[in-house]
Amino acid sequence: MRTAELYPIAQRRAVRHGAPLVVVAHGSRDPRSAATVRDLAEGVRALAPGSDVRTAFIDLSEPPLPDVLAELAAEGYGEAVVVPLLLGDAFHSRVDLPALVAESERRLPGLRVSVSEVLGPDPLLLDAVRARLAEAGAAPDSGLGVVLAGVGSADAGANDVVARVAARLHRREDYAAITHAFATCGPDVESAIAALRARGAERIAVAPWFLAPGLLLDRVDRHARAAAPNAVLAAPLGAADLVATVVLDRYTTTAIPVGHAA
Repeated sequence: MRTAELYPIAQRRAVRHGAPLVVVAHGSRDPRSAATVRDLAEGVRALAPGSDVRTAFIDLSEPPLPDVLAELAAEGYGEAVVVPLLLGDAFHSRVDLPALVAESERRLPGLRVSVSEVLGPDPLLLDAVRARLAEAGAAPDSGLGVVLAGVGSADAGANDVVARVAARLHRREDYAAITHAFATCGPDVESAIAALRARGAERIAVAPWFLAPGLLLDRVDRHARAAAPNAVLAAPLGAADLVATVVLDRYTTTAIPVGHAA
């Protein structure tokens, strides 16, 4: 099924005639990250032609979210919908982003900002992970062990989400085993690979639970190669059509359609 068919025409029309959609990522010193976010914004526009989609960042990349919201207010908009490009509900979604939005609304009293839920762990993202594995040559088979690798957080609940995603990926029982690991905390990729081998995996693939490439995903790659030189590293979720669909779903469940102020 084509991605456009997953996203009903009525919903695409609502995006075109509603409040601007601001996709906001954390930001990174690695330029590949911001480039991926911009590609994803283009994918959203392609799925809902004529939609007003802006790109913003919480930190480290340009443009900052407060600047984008100020730009919308200057253009006469009274409403904006922010969709966090985050795969878990942790510090950035609970603290950083609400603080930036609250400060912007204080400075811009004519602009109301609605913030959607984060992207993860939407079921479509699990399909996107499977698609990335297949693209990398790691289609499901009984000899393949998969590490779902996330960033890692001081928030145990956010880490539990990654563990649950790995469990859901394995429900079809079409891999030898699936486990999870993190770039910044335990379990690490090396121990996850050892666990997969102990469970009978003959080959190893790493599926990033990352939206974009960057320094932390490079770390995952290095550790995976050290533990399993022939391991397959799939691409991050990135600008996949399924991710764009989730972004639009978050928008339409959050937005109150408004017109452009005169």
